[in-house]
Amino acid sequence: MNLWEGSAGICVNELGEILMVLQGKEDEEKLWAVPSGGKELYETFEECCIREVFEETGYEVDIVRPLFIKNGTTCGIDVKVQYYEVKVTGGELRIQDPDGLIHEIAWRKVSEMDELDFAFREDIEFLLNFSNSLQV
Repeated sequence: MNLWEGSAGICVNELGEILMVLQGKEDEEKLWAVPSGGKELYETFEECCIREVFEETGYEVDIVRPLFIKNGTTCGIDVKVQYYEVKVTGGELRIQDPDGLIHEIAWRKVSEMDELDFAFREDIEFLLNFSNSLQV
């Protein structure tokens, strides 16, 4: 079986909002997700995360810490995605996705999570718990 590997960046701003992208092919339903994508050959998971967040949002980020690894199978392909907490260190909000799959970028409130059409519904509980753990 083939293995697809990627990374995802979870970024929470000072208002407790999570950086998200609306993604999908032009002729398909658009769904919300945290910035993420496939790892390139000879790229580390950390490098992949930093590149993907920049490509999809225009923000430069640093890795704060690894959060968890999501393993699964999609369409007969094994999938491994490393999630990281990231923080914005520069750049500006702009879509520059070379694949043309990003249609909107937004900081979304945790209270909106249940109302959004998520690409990966299994991420909602983790995002809620993660965001709540950052509240003082």
